[in-house]
Amino acid sequence: MTAPLLSILIPAKDEAGNLATLLDEISAALPDTDYEILVVDDASSDGSWELLCRRAESDARLRPFRHAESAGQSTAIWQAAHAARGDWLATLDGDGQNDPADLPRLFERARRGDVTLVTGQRTKRRDDWLRRLSSRIANDIRATLLNDATPDTGCGIKIIQRHAFLALPYFDHMHRFLPALIQMQGGRCVSVPVNHRSRGAGRSHYGLNNRLWAGLVDMAGVMWLRKRSRLPAPLEGLRDRSGLVEAAVDDAPHPITPAEGCTR
Repeated sequence: MTAPLLSILIPAKDEAGNLATLLDEISAALPDTDYEILVVDDASSDGSWELLCRRAESDARLRPFRHAESAGQSTAIWQAAHAARGDWLATLDGDGQNDPADLPRLFERARRGDVTLVTGQRTKRRDDWLRRLSSRIANDIRATLLNDATPDTGCGIKIIQRHAFLALPYFDHMHRFLPALIQMQGGRCVSVPVNHRSRGAGRSHYGLNNRLWAGLVDMAGVMWLRKRSRLPAPLEGLRDRSGLVEAAVDDAPHPITPAEGCTR
């Protein structure tokens, strides 16, 4: 099977009311792009898994996975990235608030060749006051402490080179710090204004305790990582008689416990 150019990663928990529309919108937004969609159902209890399996029967681009017990958004994205086949990864939240119509513009910007990560910037938020407040505080603190030059690092729609993502340190909530982590590895990030929509169905799983306070603790860890991080040093082996240099790169995939998939 030929590898697609773009792998779209969607973590979802109890999003049965939003996933069908979201998948239809992705199809409408990318009619001329070779892509696949990996949805990780994070132990939903609302019929999300059954919906995904039915969709996968008629759409070969859709690859559903699931967790028997909730493992969180970062784990879902990290596992999907390892299972993905595309050179580029796009992330979307499963609640439908990210607009797939923005994907072509972000992907075109990413493929110019001068950036590692393109992240959306929600200029008009459609969240309640608590989410807007906690996000604003977290973004201000993050910009001050991490200096990641990213005004809205929590925006769910992003496009990133897959090899760069797989080189990042894995930890819970890592998805909230992708710009800073990419910059630690010598990569470049840009922000692009994107549409933001109200949630179509269901309810948010995030509040002040698991968004703002947990984010502050995670930020301290990222600051430590940045201080201790070192860019890879050039490493060459001996030249053989033909002049070729022995490779010194380990291409073995990272070990991963796969999420459960449905049978087509």
